[in-house]
Amino acid sequence: MLLLLPAIASAAAPRANQDFLLVGAPTDQQAPVRECTPEIRRHLQEELHIAAPPGGWSGAPQAVDVFNVFAGEVMITHGDRTVCGHMQDARTRDSRFRAGVGMVVVPRKGDTAPIRVAWEAPLKAQWIPTVRLGAPSPVQQIDTARLLVRTACIAIALALALSALMGFITTRSRDFLVYVLVCALLVVWQAVLSGLSGYPEPWLPVGRAAPVWLVAVTALSYAVMTWVLWRMCGGRRLLRGSRRWMGALVAVFALVALATPVMPRGLLAWVSGALDDAFALLCLGALLLCIASMRRGVYKTLDGMVAVAPLLLMTLADLFGNRWLLEFRVEAVQLSATWFLMMAAYSLNRSLGNLRQQRDEMRQLADTDTLTGLPNRRAGLRQLETYIAQARAGGQPLAIGFLDVDLFKQINDRYGHDVGDDVLVSVANTLLSGVRSRHDVIRMGGEEFLILLPGNSAAAALPRLEHMREKVTSQASALRHEGLTVTASIGLAELQLLDTDVAALLRRADNAMYRAKRRGRNQVVDADDEREAA
Repeated sequence: MLLLLPAIASAAAPRANQDFLLVGAPTDQQAPVRECTPEIRRHLQEELHIAAPPGGWSGAPQAVDVFNVFAGEVMITHGDRTVCGHMQDARTRDSRFRAGVGMVVVPRKGDTAPIRVAWEAPLKAQWIPTVRLGAPSPVQQIDTARLLVRTACIAIALALALSALMGFITTRSRDFLVYVLVCALLVVWQAVLSGLSGYPEPWLPVGRAAPVWLVAVTALSYAVMTWVLWRMCGGRRLLRGSRRWMGALVAVFALVALATPVMPRGLLAWVSGALDDAFALLCLGALLLCIASMRRGVYKTLDGMVAVAPLLLMTLADLFGNRWLLEFRVEAVQLSATWFLMMAAYSLNRSLGNLRQQRDEMRQLADTDTLTGLPNRRAGLRQLETYIAQARAGGQPLAIGFLDVDLFKQINDRYGHDVGDDVLVSVANTLLSGVRSRHDVIRMGGEEFLILLPGNSAAAALPRLEHMREKVTSQASALRHEGLTVTASIGLAELQLLDTDVAALLRRADNAMYRAKRRGRNQVVDADDEREAA
């Protein structure tokens, strides 16, 4: 009904006599311009001069977009026009460039003045800025594509976290809650790395402390990713005592993260590089651990191999100075982290599925008679309670038959217990052929069976039980033991108002079965038959 409210409101609103809809109003607000103060300029240690082509600029607009500046300001200047921008605050940047700091300049035709780009020294030497120059439209399209990739990765991580939270609420499994925390941490890491922590307005207090934030969340992210890989690759089973070492390693990463606010920039840069090197070695160790686990037949560790593969490929590309990685480093890191989260979610859900299957199998074993495959007494009484509740709620009849194999002890004594077991299996299969569900025949213990006939009155159940009794005797000939005869005595009882519980109904059926024994065995006796009722 709520979904129809907008349509109802729209239908009730007066229609404008025009073919378009104008929204908004004129404004006197000027486009935000980041002033390049002397304080900002003082921190710009690196500078690039983009020289004009031979013969000078053509007079066409030139777009300059700067990416992969993870901390500090970026300044772009040409002639008397200068703009500054900060990756962690989108309000300081030209709104035409969403993933980087950009500017469109229109040099005069023949002008030879270079376009100058300046930025703060990178925290890590190999994490260099990417400067893209070209016509405004394609440069802005690439900028928008970068933003889409960055936001999509964060959106996927948030969706995975929400799904895991629903899983935790449903199952109360602590693993789901841990996964939610891992997703949340990697979302913060990606937001700081990509500058989305400042888009469209700062929602994390990063600011000029971007290097501290970057190293701190990187340390924590590497800690949880290493721990998850250790679990996915079978570290707990393969390496005894490794849980303690993993705990110590996570603690070291956490201490590094806590210490970053007091580190000088030089130490911060060294720690940042050391974290990358350590994590690359840990990823390699996780890969070897997965291979070792698979050689031992634990093939589910393939999930860990698939999860760590992009991280290792990115490390190799970094070693060889891959140009694509240099240009799209942020997107590569985010895609690798997103792939890692997806594989971790897949592994977690599969593990949970295996646990549920094992639980169901254990429950099935606990409720099943091992010899005949029938429900055991506990499961059968539970099923009978359900049928009684349904019968009383729906006003439907319910009949049960309590069967005992006649002279079963003599069969065991004469033919042996193996033949006795064959007799019980034969009886069980015979009874199953006469009911709608295999849950309606229960082995109560020894040579006693309970037959549930929901929806049947005693009058309707009597011929069915007689037919089962006759089949029990006829099927015994298939066992091919000379002189073996199998008969059964069955007590029939229909649910009555006086049957206050399961025990009362069973007691009447059991008493009817013993009356069948006293009458000469191999017959069905109704509990409501007054003959010989004690």
